[in-house]
Amino acid sequence: MKEELLIVDGYNMIGAWPELVKLKNQDRLEDAREGLLHRLSNYAKFEGLPVIVVFDAQFVPGVAQTYQKYQLEVIFTEEGETADSYIERLAGEKNNRLTQVAVATSDLAEQWVVFSQGALRISANELFKRVKKSEKEIHGEMENVRYQNYRRNSPWNESQLLELEKILRDVSQKKKK
Repeated sequence: MKEELLIVDGYNMIGAWPELVKLKNQDRLEDAREGLLHRLSNYAKFEGLPVIVVFDAQFVPGVAQTYQKYQLEVIFTEEGETADSYIERLAGEKNNRLTQVAVATSDLAEQWVVFSQGALRISANELFKRVKKSEKEIHGEMENVRYQNYRRNSPWNESQLLELEKILRDVSQKKKK
């Protein structure tokens, strides 16, 4: 089975995700980047998916760098290189028999280029939906763990709890009649 890799056009997501657009419009671009990285980090960890987030230097000139943050690889392109051209090149290099690359962007021209290289395309809106779904599942699992700990401290074992639940249903049915 192929290993999956997600490459994200960072500013494209910031321009499409509702809460990140608000931050960007309030001139809080750094907060928007942090919010994006935080949410993508949780998504990546939950899905077990390596993620590379690419920002171009147009908003942060002279910062070209690559670093790890929240277990994501974060790349700021060289000044004069767009995130689109970097992502297109990276997708072409990484997509092979062992790795299936998916690129998250709503830029149609970029989608066609990476698709022609064999990479998958994910729109900004689709990635937003996937991230929200993962966050909901993470929250559900946290609730389950919390209730497991609650039940673990109960004096009743599993079979006794099932028996009590059956008695409760029987009593409820008799009460309705």
